[in-house]
Amino acid sequence: MTPHLDRVEAALSRWVGVNAPVELGDAMRYAVLDGGKRLRPLLVLAAGEAVGGHQDAMLRAACATELIHAYSLVHDDLPCMDNDVLRRGKPTVHVKYGEADALLAGDALQALAFELLVPDETDIAPAVQASLCRLLARAAGSEGMAGGQAIDLASVGKALDEASLRRMHRLKTGALLQGSVEMGAACAPQVPAAVMKALREYGAALGLAFQVVDDILDVTADSQTLGKTAGKDAASDKPTYVSLLGLDAARAEAAHLLGEALSALDRSHLPDTGALRALARMVVERDR
Repeated sequence: MTPHLDRVEAALSRWVGVNAPVELGDAMRYAVLDGGKRLRPLLVLAAGEAVGGHQDAMLRAACATELIHAYSLVHDDLPCMDNDVLRRGKPTVHVKYGEADALLAGDALQALAFELLVPDETDIAPAVQASLCRLLARAAGSEGMAGGQAIDLASVGKALDEASLRRMHRLKTGALLQGSVEMGAACAPQVPAAVMKALREYGAALGLAFQVVDDILDVTADSQTLGKTAGKDAASDKPTYVSLLGLDAARAEAAHLLGEALSALDRSHLPDTGALRALARMVVERDR
């Protein structure tokens, strides 16, 4: 993972906040650089390598997913949403720069994500560029991340059944993780439908597993370890897998979803899925 992370960090540093007004550029870079697991970029690159994707397309798609993720965190932390003061072990963007600049930084990061996918001079096929834009927009929009956040905000203090909770998590967190896998695969000119289906199923299981583990860590880890406010879901009376199923059952669900993700990779019949398997295990076994 280290070489991939180095490439992503270098590219983000080159692209984020450059030529923006100083205060806005600083807020954008603060939101993106020097923090985060970079799971979404790693999924893009791992899936792209598994299918032999275009290298520049993979790097741009990897960075675009991280920019969408970063923008969502900036906006989620605002007082009108989750009103959080700690993210990635440091003050949230609105605490550091004020609400107005935080809002604008999120807007600018979202726009930059799509700009990266359609560079002026490139040998990336136009069809690949269009596919990447569509996949990212779908993962981030009303049928993905934004829709899931809307359900989350509307569910505070309400009792959800497991099907409703699963749908919320699949949209809010899972859609962008699944989309990252699909974008990596879309960086290759032609991928058999059966392979795409298997990778989509892998991404769906992984995306849900990530949120289940997040729910577990919210009650088992401290704020210093997490880099964000621990216990926030319970304090806000938000429905979670732990509040619905209990801690042991939530852990069992995470393990089950890991098994689903690995089985999907088996069905892909791709020659090398080692990186994707390692990322799935990292998601479920992480402590932050």
